[in-house]
Amino acid sequence: MIELEGVPELVDPVMVAAFEGWNDAGDAASSAVAHLDKEWKGEVFAALDAEDYYDFQVNRPTVWLDGGTRKITWPTTRLSVVRVGGAKPRDLVLVRGIEPSMRWRSFCNEILGFAHELGVELVVVLGALLGDTPHTRPVPVSGVTSDPDLARTMNLEETRYEGPTGIVGVLQEACTHAGVPAVSLWAAVPHYVSQPPNPKATMALLNRLEDLIDLRIPLGELPEDARAWQLGVDQLAAEDSEVAEYVQTLEEARDTADLPEASGEAIAREFERYLQRRDGGPGHATEGGDAGPFLREGPHERTKPPYPPAADAGPRAAGEKPEGEDPGADSEEDSEED
Repeated sequence: MIELEGVPELVDPVMVAAFEGWNDAGDAASSAVAHLDKEWKGEVFAALDAEDYYDFQVNRPTVWLDGGTRKITWPTTRLSVVRVGGAKPRDLVLVRGIEPSMRWRSFCNEILGFAHELGVELVVVLGALLGDTPHTRPVPVSGVTSDPDLARTMNLEETRYEGPTGIVGVLQEACTHAGVPAVSLWAAVPHYVSQPPNPKATMALLNRLEDLIDLRIPLGELPEDARAWQLGVDQLAAEDSEVAEYVQTLEEARDTADLPEASGEAIAREFERYLQRRDGGPGHATEGGDAGPFLREGPHERTKPPYPPAADAGPRAAGEKPEGEDPGADSEEDSEED
């Protein structure tokens, strides 16, 4: 039995988890959990024993100086709590770490032990994959679950994926078998600009999470970071005619696929989000992960996004491809899904 000291009774807690590594293209998922922890000043209450789950030749510890004393930080997974007030108070349990090197079943059981002791009502695991999606369009985010009832009530896809999986898929299945409702949210990151960070994908995940758990999430500097990121990639792509032509091809394919999505219900949902953001308060500067044409309005400070390689460069799967995702996500066998 897990004994928790100093952790208060939580209000309708939701566990939100993300893991660096195979399921985290562009560091979009782990950055989303880090953003929640930063904005809401999360308090770490537990850390898993690194000796149990990590190969230190794969994920090496780091040494640093604290005054004149050398200290070592070991790779691990930490759990923190954030208390969210407001008209609809709801607390979050944040799980942030690195995909373990071994003993995945024990790892998941330990996470579920914390969820049980804290009374977690829903587990949401964030992931990001590489796909055939243009950086100039809204980031596709798919929500999937193994629970048919949950899929119907929360308007999610029921996953039917078969193939290699990561810790995101294993944890979601462990939750399902333990009777804990679990969902995974996947953002599709352009495979030609896959190096981290990707603030646009991070923001899209947070917006989808906001809709899923009905909780207003402050976005802080993410909207401006996303603008600068897209402007930088626009400029770099314009300098390479082959990349620019390839991006245009992706845009045309995406726009054609998105035509059925321009329904009255979708438009009403985005307008409602706009009105909520306009009312003020934290995170009011963007809507729905749509970092499309408005990102090019006026000059913005340029960051240093990675240079887009040729369209056929390198392996394209950094995560699992969710069932039912079509808006620009990769459909080849090297893209996985949860």
